[in-house]
Amino acid sequence: MDATPAAAAPIETDAVIVGAGPVGLFAVFELGLVDIKAHVIDILDKPGGQCAELYPEKPIYDIPALPIVTGQELTERLMEQIKPFGAELHLGERIDSLQRTADDRFLLRTDAGTEFLCKIVIIAAGGGSFTPKRPPLAGIEAFEGNSVLYSVRRMETLKDKRVLIVGGGDSALDWTLSLQPLAKSLTLLHRRDDFRAAPHSVEKMRMLVETGDVRLMIGQVTALHGSGNQLEAATVNTKNGEEKIDVDVMLPFFGLTMKLGPVADWGLQLNENLIPVDTEKFETSEKGIFAVGDINTYPGKLKLILSGFHEVALMAQQAHKYVYPGKKLLFQYTTSSSSLQKKLGVS
Repeated sequence: MDATPAAAAPIETDAVIVGAGPVGLFAVFELGLVDIKAHVIDILDKPGGQCAELYPEKPIYDIPALPIVTGQELTERLMEQIKPFGAELHLGERIDSLQRTADDRFLLRTDAGTEFLCKIVIIAAGGGSFTPKRPPLAGIEAFEGNSVLYSVRRMETLKDKRVLIVGGGDSALDWTLSLQPLAKSLTLLHRRDDFRAAPHSVEKMRMLVETGDVRLMIGQVTALHGSGNQLEAATVNTKNGEEKIDVDVMLPFFGLTMKLGPVADWGLQLNENLIPVDTEKFETSEKGIFAVGDINTYPGKLKLILSGFHEVALMAQQAHKYVYPGKKLLFQYTTSSSSLQKKLGVS
Protein backbone atom coordinates (compact mmCIF):
# COMPACT_ATOMS: atom_id res chain seq x y z
CA MET A 1 0.00 0.00 0.00
CA ASP A 2 1.31 3.43 -0.91
CA ALA A 3 2.18 5.67 1.98
CA THR A 4 0.16 8.83 2.43
CA PRO A 5 2.17 11.77 1.01
CA ALA A 6 3.69 13.91 3.69
CA ALA A 7 2.30 17.41 4.00
CA ALA A 8 4.50 20.07 2.42
CA ALA A 9 6.74 21.87 4.88
CA PRO A 10 5.87 25.51 5.55
CA ILE A 11 7.60 28.12 3.41
CA GLU A 12 10.08 29.86 5.70
CA THR A 13 10.68 33.56 5.13
CA ASP A 14 11.36 36.75 7.04
CA ALA A 15 8.02 38.41 6.37
CA VAL A 16 4.57 37.68 4.99
CA ILE A 17 2.66 40.58 3.48
CA VAL A 18 -1.10 40.11 3.35
CA GLY A 19 -2.34 42.13 0.40
CA ALA A 20 -0.78 42.93 -2.99
CA GLY A 21 -2.20 46.41 -3.46
CA PRO A 22 0.07 49.44 -3.95
CA VAL A 23 0.92 49.68 -0.24
CA GLY A 24 1.65 45.96 0.06
CA LEU A 25 3.87 46.08 -3.02
CA PHE A 26 5.79 49.11 -1.76
CA ALA A 27 6.27 47.27 1.54
CA VAL A 28 8.33 44.72 -0.44
CA PHE A 29 10.59 47.57 -1.52
CA GLU A 30 11.06 49.14 1.91
CA LEU A 31 11.64 45.76 3.56
CA GLY A 32 14.07 44.79 0.81
CA LEU A 33 16.18 47.85 1.49
CA VAL A 34 16.78 46.53 5.02
CA ASP A 35 17.45 42.95 3.84
CA ILE A 36 14.07 41.50 4.79
CA LYS A 37 12.74 38.88 2.38
CA ALA A 38 8.99 38.75 1.89
CA HIS A 39 6.25 36.61 0.41
CA VAL A 40 3.02 38.36 -0.64
CA ILE A 41 -0.42 36.75 -0.50
CA ASP A 42 -3.57 38.16 -2.09
CA ILE A 43 -7.03 36.73 -2.66
CA LEU A 44 -7.22 38.38 -6.09
CA ASP A 45 -5.74 36.68 -9.14
CA LYS A 46 -3.43 39.60 -9.98
CA PRO A 47 -1.43 42.24 -8.10
CA GLY A 48 -2.73 45.76 -7.60
CA GLY A 49 -5.51 45.25 -5.09
CA GLN A 50 -8.50 47.57 -5.23
CA CYS A 51 -6.53 49.87 -7.54
CA ALA A 52 -6.25 47.29 -10.31
CA GLU A 53 -9.49 45.41 -9.60
CA LEU A 54 -12.00 48.26 -9.37
CA TYR A 55 -10.49 51.11 -11.37
CA PRO A 56 -7.53 49.90 -13.45
CA GLU A 57 -8.03 52.67 -16.00
CA LYS A 58 -9.29 55.39 -13.68
CA PRO A 59 -6.73 58.20 -13.34
CA ILE A 60 -5.05 58.85 -9.98
CA TYR A 61 -3.71 62.38 -9.49
CA ASP A 62 -2.06 62.44 -6.06
CA ILE A 63 0.93 60.11 -6.42
CA PRO A 64 4.11 62.19 -5.97
CA ALA A 65 5.97 62.92 -9.22
CA LEU A 66 3.24 61.24 -11.30
CA PRO A 67 0.77 63.99 -12.29
CA ILE A 68 -1.58 61.34 -13.69
CA VAL A 69 -1.37 57.56 -13.49
CA THR A 70 -3.96 54.80 -13.76
CA GLY A 71 -4.36 52.07 -11.17
CA GLN A 72 -2.94 49.55 -13.62
CA GLU A 73 0.04 51.74 -14.54
CA LEU A 74 0.84 52.35 -10.88
CA THR A 75 0.75 48.61 -10.23
CA GLU A 76 3.08 47.94 -13.15
CA ARG A 77 5.55 50.58 -11.97
CA LEU A 78 5.56 49.14 -8.46
CA MET A 79 6.10 45.61 -9.79
CA GLU A 80 9.09 46.91 -11.74
CA GLN A 81 10.42 48.71 -8.67
CA ILE A 82 10.36 45.60 -6.46
CA LYS A 83 11.95 43.26 -9.01
CA PRO A 84 15.44 43.43 -7.40
CA PHE A 85 14.10 41.90 -4.19
CA GLY A 86 12.61 38.76 -5.74
CA ALA A 87 9.48 38.64 -3.61
CA GLU A 88 7.21 35.73 -4.44
CA LEU A 89 3.53 36.49 -4.96
CA HIS A 90 0.89 33.92 -4.06
CA LEU A 91 -2.24 35.07 -5.87
CA GLY A 92 -5.75 33.68 -5.61
CA GLU A 93 -5.12 32.60 -2.02
CA ARG A 94 -6.53 33.88 1.27
CA ILE A 95 -4.85 33.66 4.66
CA ASP A 96 -7.34 31.73 6.75
CA SER A 97 -5.39 31.26 9.98
CA LEU A 98 -2.51 32.78 11.90
CA GLN A 99 -0.93 31.52 15.09
CA ARG A 100 2.18 32.33 17.06
CA THR A 101 4.63 29.45 17.41
CA ALA A 102 6.67 28.39 20.42
CA ASP A 103 9.76 30.12 19.01
CA ASP A 104 7.83 33.43 18.65
CA ARG A 105 7.34 33.18 14.90
CA PHE A 106 4.07 33.10 13.00
CA LEU A 107 2.51 30.17 11.18
CA LEU A 108 0.03 31.21 8.51
CA ARG A 109 -2.13 28.93 6.40
CA THR A 110 -4.06 29.81 3.25
CA ASP A 111 -7.33 28.41 1.98
CA ALA A 112 -5.25 26.52 -0.61
CA GLY A 113 -3.31 24.76 2.14
CA THR A 114 -0.07 26.72 1.67
CA GLU A 115 1.73 27.37 4.95
CA PHE A 116 4.23 30.08 5.82
CA LEU A 117 6.53 30.39 8.79
CA CYS A 118 7.81 33.93 9.31
CA LYS A 119 9.15 36.39 11.87
CA ILE A 120 6.82 39.29 11.07
CA VAL A 121 3.44 39.79 9.40
CA ILE A 122 2.37 42.93 7.54
CA ILE A 123 -1.35 43.35 6.94
CA ALA A 124 -1.83 45.55 3.89
CA ALA A 125 -5.29 44.32 2.97
CA GLY A 126 -6.89 47.68 2.22
CA GLY A 127 -10.33 47.75 3.77
CA GLY A 128 -10.46 43.98 3.72
CA SER A 129 -12.36 42.21 0.98
CA PHE A 130 -14.37 44.61 -1.18
CA THR A 131 -17.47 43.34 -2.92
CA PRO A 132 -19.53 45.59 -5.21
CA LYS A 133 -23.12 45.99 -4.06
CA ARG A 134 -25.45 44.18 -6.43
CA PRO A 135 -28.60 46.03 -7.56
CA PRO A 136 -31.77 44.23 -6.42
CA LEU A 137 -32.85 43.19 -9.91
CA ALA A 138 -34.31 39.82 -10.84
CA GLY A 139 -32.03 37.75 -13.06
CA ILE A 140 -29.05 40.12 -12.90
CA GLU A 141 -26.68 37.23 -12.14
CA ALA A 142 -27.05 35.90 -15.69
CA PHE A 143 -25.58 39.09 -17.14
CA GLU A 144 -22.79 39.69 -14.62
CA GLY A 145 -19.28 39.51 -16.01
CA ASN A 146 -20.42 39.97 -19.60
CA SER A 147 -22.88 42.84 -19.95
CA VAL A 148 -23.34 43.90 -16.31
CA LEU A 149 -19.94 45.04 -15.09
CA TYR A 150 -18.91 46.32 -11.67
CA SER A 151 -15.50 47.48 -12.91
CA VAL A 152 -13.95 48.30 -16.27
CA ARG A 153 -10.82 46.29 -17.06
CA ARG A 154 -10.35 47.54 -20.63
CA MET A 155 -12.14 50.59 -21.94
CA GLU A 156 -11.83 49.41 -25.55
CA THR A 157 -14.32 46.61 -24.90
CA LEU A 158 -17.03 49.27 -24.51
CA LYS A 159 -16.30 51.01 -27.79
CA ASP A 160 -19.48 51.55 -29.84
CA LYS A 161 -21.64 50.02 -27.09
CA ARG A 162 -24.90 51.43 -25.73
CA VAL A 163 -23.83 52.01 -22.12
CA LEU A 164 -26.03 52.57 -19.07
CA ILE A 165 -24.24 53.85 -15.96
CA VAL A 166 -26.23 53.73 -12.72
CA GLY A 167 -25.13 55.75 -9.70
CA GLY A 168 -24.40 59.24 -8.46
CA GLY A 169 -20.96 59.06 -6.86
CA ASP A 170 -17.43 59.66 -8.11
CA SER A 171 -17.15 56.30 -9.87
CA ALA A 172 -20.35 56.82 -11.84
CA LEU A 173 -19.38 60.34 -12.90
CA ASP A 174 -15.75 59.47 -13.65
CA TRP A 175 -16.76 56.62 -15.94
CA THR A 176 -19.44 58.73 -17.58
CA LEU A 177 -16.78 61.25 -18.57
CA SER A 178 -14.21 58.60 -19.55
CA LEU A 179 -16.52 56.37 -21.61
CA GLN A 180 -18.63 59.00 -23.36
CA PRO A 181 -16.12 59.48 -26.24
CA LEU A 182 -16.00 55.70 -26.83
CA ALA A 183 -19.59 54.61 -26.40
CA LYS A 184 -22.20 54.57 -29.17
CA SER A 185 -24.56 56.10 -26.62
CA LEU A 186 -24.25 56.74 -22.89
CA THR A 187 -27.05 57.12 -20.37
CA LEU A 188 -26.42 58.15 -16.78
CA LEU A 189 -29.18 57.12 -14.40
CA HIS A 190 -29.52 58.29 -10.81
CA ARG A 191 -32.44 58.20 -8.44
CA ARG A 192 -32.28 61.97 -7.88
CA ASP A 193 -30.86 65.02 -9.63
CA ASP A 194 -28.22 65.47 -6.95
CA PHE A 195 -24.77 63.91 -7.11
CA ARG A 196 -22.17 62.93 -4.49
CA ALA A 197 -19.26 63.40 -6.88
CA ALA A 198 -16.58 66.05 -7.31
CA PRO A 199 -18.23 69.33 -8.41
CA HIS A 200 -16.04 69.69 -11.52
CA SER A 201 -17.08 66.19 -12.66
CA VAL A 202 -20.75 67.02 -12.19
CA GLU A 203 -20.27 70.25 -14.14
CA LYS A 204 -18.59 68.43 -17.04
CA MET A 205 -21.36 65.83 -17.08
CA ARG A 206 -24.06 68.50 -17.26
CA MET A 207 -22.26 70.16 -20.16
CA LEU A 208 -22.31 66.84 -22.04
CA VAL A 209 -26.02 66.51 -21.26
CA GLU A 210 -26.65 69.98 -22.71
CA THR A 211 -24.81 69.10 -25.93
CA GLY A 212 -26.71 65.83 -26.23
CA ASP A 213 -23.62 63.65 -25.82
CA VAL A 214 -24.91 62.11 -22.57
CA ARG A 215 -28.48 61.31 -21.61
CA LEU A 216 -29.31 61.97 -17.96
CA MET A 217 -32.28 60.12 -16.51
CA ILE A 218 -33.66 60.51 -13.00
CA GLY A 219 -35.18 57.27 -11.77
CA GLN A 220 -34.35 53.64 -11.11
CA VAL A 221 -33.81 50.44 -13.09
CA THR A 222 -36.67 48.04 -12.42
CA ALA A 223 -35.94 45.23 -14.90
CA LEU A 224 -33.29 43.87 -17.26
CA HIS A 225 -33.96 42.23 -20.61
CA GLY A 226 -31.75 40.07 -22.79
CA SER A 227 -30.90 36.56 -23.87
CA GLY A 228 -28.20 34.34 -22.45
CA ASN A 229 -25.64 36.58 -20.79
CA GLN A 230 -26.16 39.50 -23.18
CA LEU A 231 -28.14 42.50 -22.03
CA GLU A 232 -30.42 44.08 -24.65
CA ALA A 233 -32.57 46.57 -22.76
CA ALA A 234 -33.48 47.90 -19.34
CA THR A 235 -36.75 49.17 -17.92
CA VAL A 236 -36.35 52.47 -16.09
CA ASN A 237 -38.96 53.92 -13.78
CA THR A 238 -39.02 57.74 -13.83
CA LYS A 239 -41.50 60.33 -12.59
CA ASN A 240 -43.12 60.14 -16.02
CA GLY A 241 -43.63 56.40 -15.80
CA GLU A 242 -41.73 53.38 -17.09
CA GLU A 243 -39.50 53.55 -20.14
CA LYS A 244 -37.61 50.76 -21.87
CA ILE A 245 -34.19 51.78 -23.20
CA ASP A 246 -31.77 49.86 -25.43
CA VAL A 247 -28.65 48.80 -23.53
CA ASP A 248 -25.63 46.64 -24.38
CA VAL A 249 -23.74 47.12 -21.12
CA MET A 250 -24.79 48.31 -17.67
CA LEU A 251 -22.31 49.61 -15.09
CA PRO A 252 -23.94 49.78 -11.63
CA PHE A 253 -22.00 51.81 -9.06
CA PHE A 254 -23.91 51.25 -5.84
CA GLY A 255 -20.87 51.28 -3.60
CA LEU A 256 -18.89 48.50 -1.97
CA THR A 257 -19.49 46.12 0.88
CA MET A 258 -16.41 45.68 3.04
CA LYS A 259 -15.67 42.43 4.82
CA LEU A 260 -12.66 42.16 7.09
CA GLY A 261 -12.60 38.40 6.61
CA PRO A 262 -10.39 36.00 8.59
CA VAL A 263 -8.23 38.90 9.86
CA ALA A 264 -11.02 39.55 12.36
CA ASP A 265 -10.21 36.21 14.03
CA TRP A 266 -6.48 36.81 14.53
CA GLY A 267 -6.83 38.19 18.05
CA LEU A 268 -5.97 41.76 17.09
CA GLN A 269 -7.53 44.78 18.72
CA LEU A 270 -10.14 46.17 16.31
CA ASN A 271 -12.03 49.42 16.04
CA GLU A 272 -15.02 49.41 13.68
CA ASN A 273 -13.44 46.84 11.34
CA LEU A 274 -10.13 48.71 11.31
CA ILE A 275 -6.88 47.86 13.09
CA PRO A 276 -5.51 50.48 15.51
CA VAL A 277 -1.75 51.08 15.26
CA ASP A 278 0.82 53.43 16.71
CA THR A 279 2.30 56.12 14.47
CA GLU A 280 5.94 55.28 15.19
CA LYS A 281 6.04 51.66 14.02
CA PHE A 282 2.52 50.99 12.68
CA GLU A 283 2.44 47.91 14.87
CA THR A 284 -0.84 46.35 15.97
CA SER A 285 -1.76 45.18 19.46
CA GLU A 286 0.28 42.04 18.73
CA LYS A 287 4.06 42.31 18.70
CA GLY A 288 5.46 41.54 15.26
CA ILE A 289 2.20 42.11 13.39
CA PHE A 290 1.94 45.41 11.52
CA ALA A 291 -0.97 47.02 9.67
CA VAL A 292 -0.43 49.57 6.91
CA GLY A 293 -2.68 51.31 4.41
CA ASP A 294 -6.46 51.62 4.53
CA ILE A 295 -6.93 48.75 6.97
CA ASN A 296 -5.33 50.62 9.88
CA THR A 297 -6.54 53.52 11.99
CA TYR A 298 -4.85 56.15 14.15
CA PRO A 299 -5.50 59.83 15.01
CA GLY A 300 -5.33 61.92 11.86
CA LYS A 301 -5.38 58.93 9.50
CA LEU A 302 -5.91 59.78 5.82
CA LYS A 303 -6.92 56.95 3.50
CA LEU A 304 -4.48 57.82 0.73
CA ILE A 305 -2.03 55.61 -1.12
CA LEU A 306 0.78 58.05 -0.34
CA SER A 307 -0.04 57.77 3.38
CA GLY A 308 0.43 54.01 3.11
CA PHE A 309 3.82 54.53 1.43
CA HIS A 310 4.92 56.64 4.42
CA GLU A 311 3.64 54.03 6.85
CA VAL A 312 5.61 51.14 5.32
CA ALA A 313 8.83 53.17 5.42
CA LEU A 314 8.52 53.54 9.19
CA MET A 315 7.24 49.99 9.65
CA ALA A 316 10.36 48.57 7.99
CA GLN A 317 12.60 50.18 10.60
CA GLN A 318 10.90 48.30 13.44
CA ALA A 319 10.57 45.12 11.36
CA HIS A 320 14.38 45.04 11.06
CA LYS A 321 14.66 44.83 14.86
CA TYR A 322 12.53 41.68 14.91
CA VAL A 323 14.19 39.99 11.95
CA TYR A 324 17.74 40.93 13.01
CA PRO A 325 17.60 41.29 16.82
CA GLY A 326 20.66 42.99 18.23
CA LYS A 327 21.87 44.20 14.83
CA LYS A 328 22.08 47.96 14.47
CA LEU A 329 20.40 49.42 11.40
CA LEU A 330 22.31 52.23 9.76
CA PHE A 331 19.92 54.66 8.11
CA GLN A 332 20.96 55.32 4.51
CA TYR A 333 19.70 57.19 1.46
CA THR A 334 19.29 55.43 -1.87
CA THR A 335 20.76 58.48 -3.62
CA SER A 336 24.11 58.19 -1.85
CA SER A 337 24.44 54.66 -0.46
CA SER A 338 26.44 52.34 -2.68
CA SER A 339 25.19 49.30 -0.73
CA LEU A 340 21.55 50.23 -1.32
CA GLN A 341 22.25 50.94 -4.96
CA LYS A 342 23.86 47.53 -5.26
CA LYS A 343 20.69 45.92 -3.87
CA LEU A 344 18.69 47.83 -6.45
CA GLY A 345 21.03 46.80 -9.25
CA VAL A 346 21.91 50.39 -10.20
CA SER A 347 25.45 50.67 -8.85
